Amino acid sequence: MLLYVALGLLVHLVFFASIFDIYFTSPLVHGMTPRFTPLPPPAKRLMLFVADGLRADKLYELDEDGNSRAPFLRNVIMNEGSWGISHTHVPTESRPGHVAIIAGFYEDVSAVAKGWKENPVEFDSLLNETRYTWSWGSPDILAMFAKGDSGNHIFTDSYDASSEDFGAHDVTKLDTWVFDHVKEFFHAARNNQSLLSKLNGDRIVFFLHLLGIDTNGHAHRPTSREYSDNIKLVDKELKEIEATVKDFYGNDGKTAFVFTADHGMTDWGSHGAGHPLETCTPFIAWGAGIRLPQKVSAQNFDDSYLQEWKLENWKRQDINQGIIPVDMLNTSDLFKAESMFTNAVQILEQFKVKMTQKKEATLSFLFTPFKSLSDTKQANILRKARYYIKQKKYDEAVSLCRELIDLALRGLAYYHTYDRLFLASNVVLGFVGWISYASLLIIKSHCNLTRGVSTKAKNPSRLLPYTFVAIGLFVALLLLIQACPWTYYVYCLLPLPIWYAVLREIPVIQGFVTVLLTFRPWCFLGYLLLFILGVEVLVLSFFYRYMLTAGLVAFAAWPLITPLWTRAKRTSLSWILFCFLLAVFPLLPVVGREPDIFLVVGAGLLVLLLSLFVVTSVIKRNDSFINEELVLHLLQMLSIVLSVCVVYGTHKSLLEKQGLPLLNQIVSWTILASSFVTPLLSPPVLFDRLFSILLASMSTYLLLSTGYEALFPLVLSCLMFVWIHMEQETLQQSVVSCKQKVSTIQFACNTDVTQCRDLYLDDIRRAFFLVFFLVTAFFGTGNIASVNSFDPSSVYCFLTVFSPFKMGALIMWKILIPFVLVMCAFEAVQLTTQLSSKSLFLMVINISDIMALHFFFLIKDYGSWLDIGTSISHYVIVMSMTIFMVFLNCLAQMLTTKKLSLCGRPKSHIT
Repeated sequence: MLLYVALGLLVHLVFFASIFDIYFTSPLVHGMTPRFTPLPPPAKRLMLFVADGLRADKLYELDEDGNSRAPFLRNVIMNEGSWGISHTHVPTESRPGHVAIIAGFYEDVSAVAKGWKENPVEFDSLLNETRYTWSWGSPDILAMFAKGDSGNHIFTDSYDASSEDFGAHDVTKLDTWVFDHVKEFFHAARNNQSLLSKLNGDRIVFFLHLLGIDTNGHAHRPTSREYSDNIKLVDKELKEIEATVKDFYGNDGKTAFVFTADHGMTDWGSHGAGHPLETCTPFIAWGAGIRLPQKVSAQNFDDSYLQEWKLENWKRQDINQGIIPVDMLNTSDLFKAESMFTNAVQILEQFKVKMTQKKEATLSFLFTPFKSLSDTKQANILRKARYYIKQKKYDEAVSLCRELIDLALRGLAYYHTYDRLFLASNVVLGFVGWISYASLLIIKSHCNLTRGVSTKAKNPSRLLPYTFVAIGLFVALLLLIQACPWTYYVYCLLPLPIWYAVLREIPVIQGFVTVLLTFRPWCFLGYLLLFILGVEVLVLSFFYRYMLTAGLVAFAAWPLITPLWTRAKRTSLSWILFCFLLAVFPLLPVVGREPDIFLVVGAGLLVLLLSLFVVTSVIKRNDSFINEELVLHLLQMLSIVLSVCVVYGTHKSLLEKQGLPLLNQIVSWTILASSFVTPLLSPPVLFDRLFSILLASMSTYLLLSTGYEALFPLVLSCLMFVWIHMEQETLQQSVVSCKQKVSTIQFACNTDVTQCRDLYLDDIRRAFFLVFFLVTAFFGTGNIASVNSFDPSSVYCFLTVFSPFKMGALIMWKILIPFVLVMCAFEAVQLTTQLSSKSLFLMVINISDIMALHFFFLIKDYGSWLDIGTSISHYVIVMSMTIFMVFLNCLAQMLTTKKLSLCGRPKSHIT
């Protein structure tokens, strides 16, 4: 069993990592010659303001009284500068947003694995090219641009990370800190000759990172008074900073001002995905080199923002993060033409380097160049563009440069994805091979299909291993000649041993085909179509949560079409009831959008009532009752009470802006730590242990809940308890002998037997039920395929100071708790049905892999950023579910089979 687990884990880790090599490798190209515009820039210095988490609509719209929240910036729009919407990129997080603004490209996906506080790859940025940069704000953002500053020209001044507290009385202090320090900086510079000489030079950037709006949005939501007041404060301070800077430089007219945001925020205070509220941010520029406002009579946009914001008469110029808005510049036509020519040459240089790299790494007879941009065409376009500039035909030159840029970008994309089809084909080959191999393992373990096969046919050909070795050597040689990365060897060679293992089982395949031919065609097709329908429902549930509701309603009908309805009517009614109750959750709004702390308290009270019922039933069973067990039950009930009190107390304290009480924080972490231990103190009798796991999980889950989701694990667990009974009843109707009642089964007896019994169709149904319940556990209360589903307020009982890794770990554990409950129930199902856990596990993995292969073909790197992000996350979730299933299966086995004693000595359990 351990060998199969290790092999399966390795294969799935490779499949998981493959999409980042196939679809999302680094877009950066190194080795180009720097190119600069020969003309002097219109500004000597730039004041860059980035309001973290500021939505475009909240800045531009008028309030209920018809007044602007930002009168200074609105005056800039109407009288001094240019404005528009900046469209950001998924993921709408602070780091990639700032990299797009300051470095001019969408960040390498590998940044996800390398954290938010360092550069995962070496890239150039605006700040690197300055003579001097002074920056103020969050340590997380400033540090990543200052790292590697060999010239000592980037200066940072940041507050302590502990100041980023969502529960603080007034988080606008994060912004006032920045503005106050900037004012003090310019005041002190007047008496510092060395600093004054630096400030009077050119290529100077002042970068102000403003985190208060984002923090208020997370803590109070963007629709709150706190969020709006923070916008007003920033607007007021911007006016003062502008006056300070202009006064310092004697109104020389050489300062450019840019105000924008890295990302927006949903109404429920989250960001990370591609919703327009997250991707639409404000962009306002004024000062040196910026075009003055342009009044127009009509504008054509796909949205109705202009009318809503009362700005329909001022020209709106939307931009994409990282792309220079040339139309906003107030410069000569010559400057624009030279800038576009330089930009075109820069991108063409990247194209040439990329083409050379790919050509050198590919055998000449296999290399296919990008035909739309040959060397001759490059030279002709450049020569013609330079001629137009000399002839002062600047519009024609700009148009031609844009054509060259478009062709060069298409060529870059062509070479960037040059090996995609080759790599994807190998991964698909590996996927299909693994699914086939796992299926053969199951069939071979439980069906004697080689009985009628001759001994000669059972032994594979001696040429088979030599054939695969020869193919492997040939593939490795081709990859070596082309100097391919080591990952290419993994993707290309991994399918070979998998398919070798499949072809070794030819007798099993022959026997299986013979058995299939004995089935009636319509019966076989019916089962096949039912299986395909089930998998498609699972796939569609990733896009439409209500498909889970449809599936659960179908599950509710299961006992009605089987003898279960007549043999176990009470159990069947319970199954139908809890299927319908669980089916309600996917129809509710995503968690976090409508928080209701009283639902959390209500869920805690329901758990207490259920606990009282269980304690009463245990007391009545005097023959099996032990004082130690009563103490454990009371301790777990106390844990539930404390969780409810902490949730209510923390909510009240944060509402009153008193912060997170230290006592509540200590209690929360203590409950979390104890939840891993208390189940191990309960007796290993099946239902006693499962109920103890439920109480331990609920005590933590309540602390991490903000609304109706607190009820979800309770309903899910009730359905799991009934499922165990239903499978026991199903087993009693089958030919399998049922030796024990559910109430007497102990988890300690859970030893895997490789051939407990033959395989039945019901076992495939059980595996499908598990996958469906796991998907329901993931999506029952939200769409975690979207990053914005993560509500930071759910961790406020544990911490309020911004810490992405701690918060992420807590939110991940909240997601995994229902997963663990389902896996523990499946341990019980496997035990009661007397089937090898290896076989059940392989069936579950196969169903998950068929889903993963489905999502692999749906991955996109084109279209809207929402579509791209969703396609990636769906594949990642299914693959993660498969990989985590191995670890959670081990965790479930530990939680169900291990036993600790409060007194340090083992106890006997009468069953």
